[in-house]
Amino acid sequence: MKLFVYCIAFFLVVSHSLYSQSKLNQFLKSSDTLNKPRRNIVVLTEASLATLTLVGLNQLWYADYPRSKFKTINDSGEWLQMDKMGHVFSSYQLGRIGANTLSWSGVSKKDQLLYGSTLGLGFLTAVEVMDGFSEEWGFSWTDMAANVAGTGLHVGQELLWQEQRILLKYSFHRTKYAQQRPNKLGNGLSEEFLKDYNGQTYWLSANFNSFLKTNGIPNWLNLAFGYGAEGMLTGDPNDVLFLNQNRTRQYYLSLDIDLSRIKTNSNLLKTIFDVFNVIKVPFPAIELNSNGRIKWHYIYF
Repeated sequence: MKLFVYCIAFFLVVSHSLYSQSKLNQFLKSSDTLNKPRRNIVVLTEASLATLTLVGLNQLWYADYPRSKFKTINDSGEWLQMDKMGHVFSSYQLGRIGANTLSWSGVSKKDQLLYGSTLGLGFLTAVEVMDGFSEEWGFSWTDMAANVAGTGLHVGQELLWQEQRILLKYSFHRTKYAQQRPNKLGNGLSEEFLKDYNGQTYWLSANFNSFLKTNGIPNWLNLAFGYGAEGMLTGDPNDVLFLNQNRTRQYYLSLDIDLSRIKTNSNLLKTIFDVFNVIKVPFPAIELNSNGRIKWHYIYF
């Protein structure tokens, strides 16, 4: 987290002192009309990155496991659905990035939704199909439902409000569970950040002013509803090797900041804010868990 704070401070200082009136600032400004060179760059870049990622996954990940005929699995009960929240989050964020980059190139709103917002759904569907041909995993319909939900959250808000009033965000804190099973939950912060579902929280962050239309609340202040879980050493609650798991759902209420609503004339700052807006800003939080216990967190990551 210290590294995150240092990066923010560094970018703020550099952008203010060097780039606010620079060519980079102009380059990052969204085009008002269709800019074909930009559009071509976006399309080629996204297609190339998606292809390279899928090829890399196939060679570095799936190649280590036996292939099989296409099969489906039902993994809806695993990890207290934290893995499904990860699918919703990934689909939403990839779709948001796809739409924003097309907006930068001046593509019409309709095409932003049609070709940009569906980027996450298309990519994750391809990954799911690869799972289907792997002996180790399988095509999961609940994963696909989560992917559709993430895309739907983005597209639905654009169609209904022409803006993202409710953001989907992520936060993480380290837990004791990864140390008990590092091969599954991650060995070290970089792995645990992605693998340890016990330390992950997914947030629906709703902007006050978008709904209340008041001048008494800062335009960037949000109310956040979080979901997390802990006590999980394996996905299967009936795993005979881990019968004493105390698997607990957690529900949170907190505040948040929508960085994209902070006013600035710097397009560089807007871009930086947009990148970091996937992370829920630490605030005090109230937790209610599935055991009926209420807990106050002075600051929650």
